[in-house]
Amino acid sequence: MMSSMSDQGEPRDDRPRETGPDVVPTAATDTSTGRRSPGRWVATRPRGVLVAAGVLVFALLGGGAVAAGAATAPGGSVARAGGSAPQPVVTVTPTATPTTDPVRSVPEVVPGATRLRTCSVASAAADPRLAQFEGSVVNASTGEVLFDRNGSTPARTGSVLKTLTSAVALSVLGPDARLTTKVTGDAGTGSIALVGGGDATLSATGASVYSGAPTVADLATQVKASLGEQPLTQITLDATYWNPSDKWDPSWKRTEQTIGYHSEVTALMVDGDRANPAAQTSPRSTDPVARAGDAFRSALVAAGVVGADTAAMAQGTSSSGTVIAQVSSQPVSRLVAQLLPTSDNTLAEMLARVSSKVSGADGSAASLTALYRSVLTSTYGLDASSVTIVDGSGLSENDAVPSTFVARLMIQVLNREHGLGVVYDALPVSGKTGTLASRFTGSNAVARGAVHAKTGWIDTAYTLAGTIDAADGTKLTFAFYAIGSVQDNARAALDTLTTAAFTCGDNLSNG
Repeated sequence: MMSSMSDQGEPRDDRPRETGPDVVPTAATDTSTGRRSPGRWVATRPRGVLVAAGVLVFALLGGGAVAAGAATAPGGSVARAGGSAPQPVVTVTPTATPTTDPVRSVPEVVPGATRLRTCSVASAAADPRLAQFEGSVVNASTGEVLFDRNGSTPARTGSVLKTLTSAVALSVLGPDARLTTKVTGDAGTGSIALVGGGDATLSATGASVYSGAPTVADLATQVKASLGEQPLTQITLDATYWNPSDKWDPSWKRTEQTIGYHSEVTALMVDGDRANPAAQTSPRSTDPVARAGDAFRSALVAAGVVGADTAAMAQGTSSSGTVIAQVSSQPVSRLVAQLLPTSDNTLAEMLARVSSKVSGADGSAASLTALYRSVLTSTYGLDASSVTIVDGSGLSENDAVPSTFVARLMIQVLNREHGLGVVYDALPVSGKTGTLASRFTGSNAVARGAVHAKTGWIDTAYTLAGTIDAADGTKLTFAFYAIGSVQDNARAALDTLTTAAFTCGDNLSNG
């Protein structure tokens, strides 16, 4: 009987072997171990067995992946061909919804590069001698503010305000206008009236600080020609062009009057009410109208007007009458040229009050804020809404004008716009003329002749404002205020700061 085991101990396979191309060749035995290799086992198995084994291995090792694929198939099942062998699983990945970055806002006009300026005047501006400092510097060609320290804050200006007063007078009155003083009277009455029109330059002697001033002697000569030998019995002194009681602001120091810097503001006076008509600084009286009357009577007597030495004289409002004599001041342009270099307070007040009257107001101090705001806006195109004007001279601590406003007005002064060349020509020049003649010394002498500016001084402020021909050729305008507890040495500190701006020119940094 034949054994049921082969020589290798493997069970005999009595099934007929398949022949042809589908027969898998038998693998060789590993002679080193006496065992058949896995390749032989595979080789001796029919194709169906091998396929089934492969499916089993795939199921065991890849079941998780198939399950995952089935979960993603449509309907949650794995598609099969003919319901038998598993087919390749297609994993569908949802397409993400594309996102769009939000649109960034872009300005309609992209600003250009900003110049980096490196020249600083911060140290000079922080000088303690300047106390509470405010100031502005502007490039006159571009209008760019190069330096600013509280420049938009209204503050007291001192006599820098006279530049505004000059601008207002040139606009309202005109550069060719003249201030007049008249004598009125009617034939046969024996009465005349000396009527003031705000001309502080009317001179008692002709030896006046005001070049070309009219004189009471000229008036007296005209009166003599009109009256002939008719006796004169009454002289009325009429200073009612504006309210005679509105002549001194409470914020002014009376020492301005007694020392000789300022007179009471009356429409009738002679020589700016100076005791010495030829001296710029000379004590003023407590009754400018009476002093003018005395000078007029003396001139009438000298002219031979009958009864002038005995005629009654009183202050009051004259009755309407014929103009029998009249004299006029120098043109407004000339008055501006006289008041700015010497900082004449009385002349500035007269121009302010007459401007008020001519504009249709009442000539009062209370009318000045509205007048200045209106003119500085309408004529010069500046925003004057924050400007407060108490007087025409700047003596009051209650005047308030932003330094940037003054600096911008100075651009028009420099460019001679709207007739303001008169102001530019009259401004003191550093180290050379007017109230700047003795300033800008020592290390500041480098700026001598390059600064055209108005000075200002009251007990609580030193100021300086005007134009600078800078070292680099740039035209600058500026306004500097030293406010508070200040001493005379604030002048030197202002000069030093102005010289620093002169040195920097258009490279001036606001840092």
